[in-house]
Parts: sequence; structure tokens; C-alpha cells
Amino acid sequence: MEVFDNILDAVGRTPLVRLNKVVPEGAATILAKCEYMNPTGSIKDRMAAYIIEQAEKEGLLKPGGTIVENTSGNTGQSLAMVAAVKGYRCVFTLPDKMSHEKIDMMKAYGAEVVITPTDVPGDSPDHYVNTAKRIAAETPGAFYVDQYHTQWNIEAHYQYTGREIYEQTDGGKIDAFMGGTGTGGTVSGVGRWFKEHAPDVKIIGVDPLGSVHYHLFNTGSLPTAYVYGVEGIGEDIECGAMDFSVVDDMRQVNDKQSFDMARRLVREEGLFCGGSSGSIVHAAVDVAQEIGPDKIIVVTLCDSGTRYISKFLSDDWMKDHGFLEEGPELGLVEDLLSDRNMTPVTADADTPISEIIQLMRTHGVSQIPMIESGKLTSMVHESDIIRGLRNGGIGPQTLTRDVANPIGGLIYPKARIEELFFLFESDHVAVIVDGGEVVGVVSQIDLIEHLAKNPRPATAAGAGQTG
Repeated sequence: MEVFDNILDAVGRTPLVRLNKVVPEGAATILAKCEYMNPTGSIKDRMAAYIIEQAEKEGLLKPGGTIVENTSGNTGQSLAMVAAVKGYRCVFTLPDKMSHEKIDMMKAYGAEVVITPTDVPGDSPDHYVNTAKRIAAETPGAFYVDQYHTQWNIEAHYQYTGREIYEQTDGGKIDAFMGGTGTGGTVSGVGRWFKEHAPDVKIIGVDPLGSVHYHLFNTGSLPTAYVYGVEGIGEDIECGAMDFSVVDDMRQVNDKQSFDMARRLVREEGLFCGGSSGSIVHAAVDVAQEIGPDKIIVVTLCDSGTRYISKFLSDDWMKDHGFLEEGPELGLVEDLLSDRNMTPVTADADTPISEIIQLMRTHGVSQIPMIESGKLTSMVHESDIIRGLRNGGIGPQTLTRDVANPIGGLIYPKARIEELFFLFESDHVAVIVDGGEVVGVVSQIDLIEHLAKNPRPATAAGAGQTG
């Protein structure tokens, strides 16, 4: 007779399931690790149980104490389950974009929930992370989980998730593992396990457009994050639990791609998973087509669709948010590259300004991305050079690294053209990166020329309007 002492012993040991209908013929096999089958319905159960156990061992959490954490919802539910079993009070802060289902589930476990605004910078006192830190500091006997920065987050997935996948695949006989990058714990922990036990397996992170991880991986610098709709994946701060040293590649996805694939997983594969699962699988299908048959990719299905009944699983919600729009979209960013047959001009960060000026003149460009130690690091614009020359701060032999500024807009080729509009608000151009390589630089005039050549048909609502 197999009987668990409590529900926490039921965490883990989730099945691997082959994806069938969403994977095209001739592509690699994709196996889905069904983490939504954990007790609260998400992969965060692993981290929550492990971190609380470690905090108790270290004396950081004692009987009668309070668990405090900032969460997008899933971690809060997992911690609330642990608190219910162990008898702790818990207080969680959430951004206001999170679904009502997540909030209600936390409250059902007895948690106290504090809602904070989503569209605030990471250093704002109203940011949900800073709000949680303040509550923890003001609460006697509180333990602040700090999932975004604690190494226990990584250790949980190293000890359990990574080991399980390794054992389920006959000692890591796979070609790639793909997971979402939120706190970073899953990809980092699984990545560390495989780097030690099966180093040929590629570790690929998946990040939503608007999040910072893709940009950090490719440049090492922190961009300006912007609001995206998919939940439980991505972040607007640099996370200490994100170990890029064990990540081989990063892929970007947008909200529509995430929601469309998640809906397909539910309706075609019978896998009742959330939007972040759609993000990961969409990216995995691209990789599966790239590497071809006779290869195996493992992905995580991070949480349950029960959290999103009122959101992307609702046709009305999808229509209200423009994800079921009829008519043609603007296309993909790579369409702009093919239009101009662009070959990006880059330069080493130690290049003198005089040579940069010559490159700009020769190639007819007004900005050049800087490469340092093989990494895209910054961008120098004509305006940066003009400003420096005017105020006497630079000369012809000044190294470009002393003039260049952080890149404001980084995007991947398969992104929708619609994603460019926000990037152009934070930089003059968008830098197109694929596999860590700069493959193009797109300016606003490039977009204007593309739209002029490929006009969209007037919508019924817009046709004939006179204002």
C-alpha cells in the first residue's frame, strides 16, 4: 500500500507525454513534462516545498511564522499549500494583471493577497517585489522567500526536476531541454544537472517579448521591460536565480503565439495547460523543425489551464484583447530584413570613433551595434557622436565604448512587426538577434517603407470614417 504522509509528498514524479498534432511532420520529437499535474497545478510546487524545508532547517522560519513572497500567482498557490500543511501564515503580493482564478485559489488556502500595479518600473516602491520586501521587514517572524534570487530555487530544480527528466529519458538521451525563464530556477536547475550529467544536451530558455531575459542573455545589459499578457513567464528585473552560464540559447515569443499554442495544446492534445506552456511549445516547435527528425526535445508544461478559464481560454477575452482579429497581420520582423536584403554593420567596442564615422559614411547607416568579447553590448548613434564632438568630450581616437549607449530595442526575427512599435519608443532602431548573432538593424523608416509597399486593407470599421 502506497500512502503519502501529506500532500507535499505527492509533489513531482510528473509524466512525460509525446506531443502529436501540434508538431509538424519531419520535425524532432517533443516530449512534454506535465508539471501542471503537481498538487496545486504548477511546477512551483517543487520550489515551494524545497525552499520552506530549507528555511526550516536553517532556522529562518519557525513555528507561528509568516511566509511572505512576491508572485505572479503560481508560487503563491504552492506556498499557500505548504503553509496550510505546516500551519504558517502567508502574505503574497501580485501584479494586477494576474487572473482572478489565481487570486481566489490563494485565498482559498487562507493566504492574504496584496494587489500592486503592473506597469511600474522595477525600482518603484509600488512594484510587487518591493512591496513584499517591505511587508516582510515590517512583520515579526516573517520569512521572505525571495524566489527570484535565492539559490534554493535553482537547487530545487537541480535536485528534482533535472534528475527526474534525466531518469525518465534513460540517462538524458535527449537533444534539448526547453523551459520558460521567469525566476530562472527551472532552466538554471535543469541546466546545471544536464551540464554535469549529459553535457551534450542543449539548454534553451524561452522568454516573452517585453521581458528582460532574452536581452540580458544576448547583451549582458538590462533593457526597459514592457507589459506583456502571458503569465508565469518572463520578468522585468534581473534575477539572481537565472544562471545564464548553463543556457545555450534563448528564444523569444509573443503573446499571440503563446495563447494560440496553449489553446491548441488544450483542444488538440488534451493537455489542459496555461499560456506559458504555449510559449515554450511554440518555441520548441520552431527548434524541432530546425534540428529535424530523430532528435528529442523535452519541454515543461508549467501550470494548469484552470487558472485561465476567464482569460486566454475564453474566446470573448481573446477577441477583446485583439488576439482573434480577422484580417491580415503586419507580418514578421524578418520580412523587413528580406525586403532590404540587409547585412548588419557591427564594430568592436574598441574601435576609434574616426573609424565608426567612416563605417557610417560607407554603409549609409546612422547607428552601429557594438560587439565586445563576442557579445552584443551597446549601440553608437550619429547623435551620440555629434553630442560628444560638440561638447568636446570626445575626439577621433576616442574608443567607441566610451560613447555608446545601452541598446533599447532587441528583438528576434520571428517576432510580429507589431512588436516594433514599442521598441521604437525606447531607441531609434531595433536590433534583430538570432542565435546570439546580429542579423539586422531595422529603423522606423524601414518599417514605413515596408508598410507603404504592403498596405493593409481598410477594416469595415475604419473604411469611410471622416473623424
